Amino acid sequence: QVYVVESGGGLAQAGDSLRLSCTASGPTFARNAMAWFRQAPGKERDFVAVINWDGSTTYYGDSVKGRFTISRDNTPNTIYLQMNNLEPEDTAVYYCAAKIGMVPRTESSDYEYWGQGTQVTVSS
Repeated sequence: QVYVVESGGGLAQAGDSLRLSCTASGPTFARNAMAWFRQAPGKERDFVAVINWDGSTTYYGDSVKGRFTISRDNTPNTIYLQMNNLEPEDTAVYYCAAKIGMVPRTESSDYEYWGQGTQVTVSS
């Protein structure tokens, strides 16, 4: 059984910072790419950031570049999303995803395992 569990969402004001965490358990994800996506009400699920198995490769969505940082700790298979200088447009449900395989991808269809999501709300 695979579990992907996010935590760390909440309320913030514009300019604040939040950090999300995600742990994948079950078959080892130590050599798998993991990512963050987000979905605002009435919109499609968008790519936020991805990290490869050893943290040496990261990609970011254009809207979060320079503000968000993804990192990981493979003991125990946890990734983080440090979100700085938050904007109201960052308000969304944030989902953690894990994929089979090492290559980091930016399309949600490439990910087999998903968390339940954590709400981030940023007020102006």
